[in-house]
Parts: sequence; C-alpha cells; structure tokens
Amino acid sequence: MIHNMKRQILLKALTFGVSASALILTSCNTTESRISKHPEIFQRLSPRDQALVSQGKIREGMTPDAVWLAWGPSDQKATGTARGQAVQTWIYNDYVYADSPYPYPYGPFGYGGYYGGGVVFHSHFGRRFAIIGDPFYDPFYYSYFPPRVAYPSKTVTFANGRVVSLQILTPPRTY
Repeated sequence: MIHNMKRQILLKALTFGVSASALILTSCNTTESRISKHPEIFQRLSPRDQALVSQGKIREGMTPDAVWLAWGPSDQKATGTARGQAVQTWIYNDYVYADSPYPYPYGPFGYGGYYGGGVVFHSHFGRRFAIIGDPFYDPFYYSYFPPRVAYPSKTVTFANGRVVSLQILTPPRTY
C-alpha cells in the first residue's frame, strides 16, 4: 500500500516536472525561433538585413519587423516627438544581480553586522525570550540569492516606420 502511494506521488512529480520543462523549453524566444516561426517576414528583408537579423543585430533604416526578428518583443514602448515628428522608442530590459558591498555576515562593523551577532534578550508582555543573531539582519540586503534588478539595456527609436536611433546601454552599478 505504502509502496503504491510512493509510486503515485513519484509519477505525479515526474509528470509535473516533464510538463514544466516542456513549457519552459517551448517558450524560449530566440532570433532563430522567431525567424523559423515567421519566415515570410524574414524573406521580405533585404539580403543585408537578413544577414544582420540572423546575427541578432540591427541598423538605422530597418523596419520594426526586422528589429522584432533580431531583438524580439520590447519590454516597454514610449511614444513622443523629435524635431516635429512622431517617434516610438522600444525599450529592452536586461537584469543584473544586486550585490551588497558588505556580504552577510560581514557588515560594515565586522562579523555579525551592527551588533556583532550573539544573543539579544527581549521582554514582551512579561515573557522573556532571546533573539539569536543580528537583529538588523535584512535577508533582502544580505541574501545568498541576491535579487535581480531590471535596467534598460537597449533602446531603438522609430520615425516613419524606420529605425532612426539605437542605443546599447551599460549595466548599472548595483551598490
């Protein structure tokens, strides 16, 4: 009976794992996958632009379709005007890990942060208890798994349906 229950749990976990893996693998959005899913867009490009798009590169004068094939969907779109013309800017985000200049448990005042670790006694409604460790420990700031922070890494601006400007930005300093 117990062996059969374990088998059912293992089978359900395996099914879930395979399903999740399939979902992740099929949702990959690469230049090659966009080209293979939309060959009609790729065939409309000039040979020069086809070569650039295949390498994930863009140039001034390209169409939004060519940029979409090369760089994928943007994370944000901004509209505005430049020199009296309507423009649209696509913003692509990238991610960096936020690093602490003082990895835990080494705070700016040495091992254990501000209080040096140890035991802190506290009373609450007549009951006394101890806090073991640093009372100022912040798991967000001192995490072993630092948070990912989004930053704009690329922008491309269109006017009259063509690229007029593109920028590749450097990652920000994270502390």
